[in-house]
Amino acid sequence: MKDFPSSSAPDPRIQRAFEYLVETDETTIKTQIELSEIPAPPFQERQRGLRLAELFTSAGLLDVRADEVGNVLGVGPGGSEGGALVVSAHLDTVFQEGTDVSVTREGDLLTGAGISDDARGLACLMAVARALQASGLHTIRPLLFVGTVGEEGMGDLRGVKHLFRSGGEGSGASAFISLDGAGLDRIVVNGLGSRRYRITVRGPGGHSWVDWGTPNPLHTLNRIGARLTALPLSTQPRATLTLARTGGGKSINAIPQQCWLEIDTRSSVGEHLDDLQAQIRAAVEAEVAREPGLHATIEVVGDRPGGETDEDEPLVQAALEATRQRGRMPQLALSSTDANVPMAMGIPALTLGCGGDAGLAHTTDEWYRNVDGPDGTIRALHTVLLYAGVAPGK
Repeated sequence: MKDFPSSSAPDPRIQRAFEYLVETDETTIKTQIELSEIPAPPFQERQRGLRLAELFTSAGLLDVRADEVGNVLGVGPGGSEGGALVVSAHLDTVFQEGTDVSVTREGDLLTGAGISDDARGLACLMAVARALQASGLHTIRPLLFVGTVGEEGMGDLRGVKHLFRSGGEGSGASAFISLDGAGLDRIVVNGLGSRRYRITVRGPGGHSWVDWGTPNPLHTLNRIGARLTALPLSTQPRATLTLARTGGGKSINAIPQQCWLEIDTRSSVGEHLDDLQAQIRAAVEAEVAREPGLHATIEVVGDRPGGETDEDEPLVQAALEATRQRGRMPQLALSSTDANVPMAMGIPALTLGCGGDAGLAHTTDEWYRNVDGPDGTIRALHTVLLYAGVAPGK
């Protein structure tokens, strides 16, 4: 097991920071509600980002700014020893423009689209920043706080990909933590890879009676779908193929000129994704060849790399210890989050839930219950301190 920096020596500032998170839990909840009620549809995170920037500034973060793609960044109270620890949560939701994102509250139960995923992560991110400010704690390593764009769906992790591009703000980071949703036991250390496709089939089209017999793109697309759903898929390690969305055509009494199908493939093993990609291409080519006059294109519309962070990494050891200190049994888990990108690059990365309980994610009935909520914010802060180290007090 590798050694990792520790805040285990008695330091009254650490205890004050933990107590602060308990005492200001209502502030954390109000922040969660406020940010959840600012719409952040796919590719439209700007308004929520502007508010997060204001909150970053009020929490004492320095050099607060938005980058070219809309990520919001702020420098935390850290030193200059080693590469930075990036602490993040994502700004975007899955909900389209016009979705009602108002939040209702009944005691410790909050209900609203996006209230957990990821308004809870953003509120936890702010709680950690405020606790550092209130306690006067400084870490030995630099800290970079980030609200990322494009974590969900067709966003394709564009925010974190930009962050870790060559020469990007995160390119010299030593580690990465994503704060995402609720929960207190799971530590995501395996990144589930995914590759997504849009298959488009085009033909001359025509009238459904007069031109009957003209090659029909939709018939061909349906046969492609049938081929793909019959493919044998690996069960260990698991691989999945989902026909997710389809559309096309102009009228019920017309042969379509164009139809499309979107497919989601997932696996923790890159070779499985490569194999599925080859089989998708073969199915499309075979079915289109049966109908002269039809043409097809296959577009990769999403590519999330897979990866993993070894349990012996100091970052994981820090998260395990912080979880145990909350009286919980940590569970190492697999998921698809912003942490996928740094994992794939060999940068230690993980994702933590932020306390409480939640359900019905990605629906307008999404809910969050604030049970042991402060334990989630304390776990996040404790993980940061254990990994980044605590600088001596002045």
